[in-house]
Amino acid sequence: MLFFACWVNYMMRVNMSVNIIAMVPDDDKTTSVKSECEAIANNDSATNNVTTTLIAKHHLRQPDGVVTFNWTAQQQAYVLSGYFWGYAITSLVGGTAAELWGPRNVVFITMLISAVLTTLSPQAARLHFMVLVAARFIIGLSAGFLFPALHALVAHWAPPAEKGKFVSALLGGAIGTVVTWSLTGPVIENFGWDFAFYIPGFIATVWCALWWFLVYDSPVQHPRISDKEKQYILEAIGDKVNQSTKDTRIVPPFKSILTSFPFLAMVVLHYGNNWGLYFVMTAAPKFVSSALGFNLTSTGTLSSLPYLARMIFSLIFGAIGDRIVKQNVVSTTFMRKFFCLFSHVLPGLLLIGLGYTGCAPILSVALITFSMGSNGAATLTNLVNHQDLAPNFAGTLYGIANGIGNTAGFVTPLVTAHFTKNGNGFAEWRPVFFTGASLYIASAVYFIIFGTGVTQQWNYVAPAEEEEDKRPSANTTDTTVTIPVKT
Repeated sequence: MLFFACWVNYMMRVNMSVNIIAMVPDDDKTTSVKSECEAIANNDSATNNVTTTLIAKHHLRQPDGVVTFNWTAQQQAYVLSGYFWGYAITSLVGGTAAELWGPRNVVFITMLISAVLTTLSPQAARLHFMVLVAARFIIGLSAGFLFPALHALVAHWAPPAEKGKFVSALLGGAIGTVVTWSLTGPVIENFGWDFAFYIPGFIATVWCALWWFLVYDSPVQHPRISDKEKQYILEAIGDKVNQSTKDTRIVPPFKSILTSFPFLAMVVLHYGNNWGLYFVMTAAPKFVSSALGFNLTSTGTLSSLPYLARMIFSLIFGAIGDRIVKQNVVSTTFMRKFFCLFSHVLPGLLLIGLGYTGCAPILSVALITFSMGSNGAATLTNLVNHQDLAPNFAGTLYGIANGIGNTAGFVTPLVTAHFTKNGNGFAEWRPVFFTGASLYIASAVYFIIFGTGVTQQWNYVAPAEEEEDKRPSANTTDTTVTIPVKT
């Protein structure tokens, strides 16, 4: 259910990037790409001329009578970005909401809102593009709760020796992306772009019903779990997580969290991870198409490979991590720091190498794929370290780290635009990749020095009712005074 939660979430997240091509057909049949490699091939490098290659755009055929729009590029940008502005806001508070009201409730309500609004998106678009922007913004607000809430759920259900596989399941969005990009085109061509919203919305609604029936906040609350399984999970997790059946809402100790050096090290590591990933996901494909002159249609076809690689590698690294924990080979802290070499340092080095591939698009795509794939080891580093530090508040910790990390998505395109404003040659692109790799690697070094996998003391917070039991009642009539007696 964790895997399919991420799958369905990404179906509703990325469908707009394909749907808008059909919603707003472009009259221009070609687009120009300035390629330094084309110039070299044509012996124009001596004069520093860059050949402009014309590449035909792919237009999605649709049934007759389908309504389309003539939105400007700026209006389309608002539609595409509306989701991410909402997502950035609620990522910060999603974990705390899940810990206060239960991840089962939070995920169900927010996913159902997203499903309904996705289904209503065609009608919103017909009213006005700003109505669609508002709908996408609310979908983003709802989606921001998902991942922090799922991490809160993992803390209650995942035994330490199986946590790697649980966290790997949270990368199911990669498969959701690939499936959506692959199937949306045929759906639009056969039924029209409306159904590219209706189908994900319907799937998400069915998923919500299954979620409500199958998922509960903890093994203690699940009505159909076997006693053997429940005992196994509770004994494996121990006293690090409050599994009480009572309504024990615990407000996270924000002062302790925000002043915790290990937590800040985890935030730095997570930001570096997002920074590097956004560079690979946004700058690298543009480099392949603009600097190398690689056919844009081919680039789109191959664009799913890095996402698949990250998902596959995450499963492999997750299984390796679980094996290490089960065998008790090394400490949790050592494992978290060691695998930073795979999740951060190696992808950063591959990103640097991307600027020196020369006119070899296949090699460039291979480096992009392995850079994303190696980052699958994040399931053993920044995507799980908050579970080590404070499993009781894993959702809150991940929500804060992810909210800060998502700001990298706004910064990286600006960095790319700054360095490539005067051209798309290798000289302009190398600083882009050096910048992307720098924080990738620096964040790992920082975590290796200051990070830890030890559970922090502020994780063990007594429930409010226990604290009240320890306090004398204000209405008590007990006036007993203890008098010391000398013997």
